Amino acid sequence: MTAFLKIDAVTKSYGAGPAVRSALRDVSIDIQRSELVAILGPSGCGKSTFLQIVAGLIPPTSGQVMLDGKQVSAPPRDMVYLFQQYTKSLFPWRTVLQNVAFPMEMQRTASQRLVRARCLEYLAMVGLGGCEDQYPWQLSGGMQQRVAIARALAAEPRVLLMDEPFSAVDALTRLELQSLVLDIWARQRLTVLLVTHDVDEAVFMADRVAMLSARPSVVASITDIDLPRPRDTMGTRESARFLSLRHGLLDTLLHPTAHVVGNV
Repeated sequence: MTAFLKIDAVTKSYGAGPAVRSALRDVSIDIQRSELVAILGPSGCGKSTFLQIVAGLIPPTSGQVMLDGKQVSAPPRDMVYLFQQYTKSLFPWRTVLQNVAFPMEMQRTASQRLVRARCLEYLAMVGLGGCEDQYPWQLSGGMQQRVAIARALAAEPRVLLMDEPFSAVDALTRLELQSLVLDIWARQRLTVLLVTHDVDEAVFMADRVAMLSARPSVVASITDIDLPRPRDTMGTRESARFLSLRHGLLDTLLHPTAHVVGNV
């Protein structure tokens, strides 16, 4: 099966000559349409760099990223990057509705009435109905991240890239947002690539987990997450299979090996 999102032998190096430093080395991952894949790895291994290359924000030194058969050399219109620092990604001078409307305004393909209706629909989808006239600074951190998710949906992407999107919120809000994203993913059938440092989060959300090694990062393992869906915030995490998968990934993370897998 041809991959919908193909990361093919991506290497990223900095410097030249004897001073050259490699962040990523021959990283290859094949992601199918509507699949949710999580990227794990030790701190500083280049997870965010990897995601920025996939997004077309920075070029690889070698290798390529292909989306639906086309090479990604600049940010594609149907790919959205959701940052972890939601306070910096939202416009504080715009209301919640105006923030969500921003990608539709840039496309200029819909009337104001339709834009408003769609924004209200997305806000309701993320549990923010009635908050459309508030400003981001009037909302809690978790609510601000919901605004960022609603704005990402308003861009109608085929691919959603998420860079540790819940790391800045409290533990309870994190659980709520994980379930919210899974619900939206199931309804919208998005292809999602999630970078996280949280093993529990990766196991709970993903179809597969790709483990990166320490720098220069290679793909150390690919793990199929064979947990039934839909997943329950408490029940799934208490299952024997969840605990077994969690244990295996933690063991790989804490006791890294030099094993490298090929394209998956």
